Amino acid sequence: QVQLVESGGGLVQAGGSLRLSCAASGRTFSYYTMGWFRQAPGKEREFVAAIRWGGGSTVYADSVKGRFTISRDNAKNTAYLQMNSLKHEDTAVYYCAAGRTYGLGSHEYDYWGQGTQVTVSS
Repeated sequence: QVQLVESGGGLVQAGGSLRLSCAASGRTFSYYTMGWFRQAPGKEREFVAAIRWGGGSTVYADSVKGRFTISRDNAKNTAYLQMNSLKHEDTAVYYCAAGRTYGLGSHEYDYWGQGTQVTVSS
């Protein structure tokens, strides 16, 4: 089992920045791919970014490429999502997830956090 707890969400003006954190406990964190997903009201959950277990490979949704950066610190069992140049359409609940494969689909992830709200005012 892996337990994930997100933090760092909040209210920010358009153009601003936030950094989300995902603290993991349980089984060895460094073995897992870490992903970030988001879900806006009335919409399906969508992929945002993922980072391979070693941190050498990352992938992003086109909508956030160049603005968001995913990273991880395996010594601290923590993954991060740095979000810059935020837009109103980035408003959503953001979830971190852990999985054994390196993929973009939510079905590929085994463990999920409870989510943290990000609201971007226009």
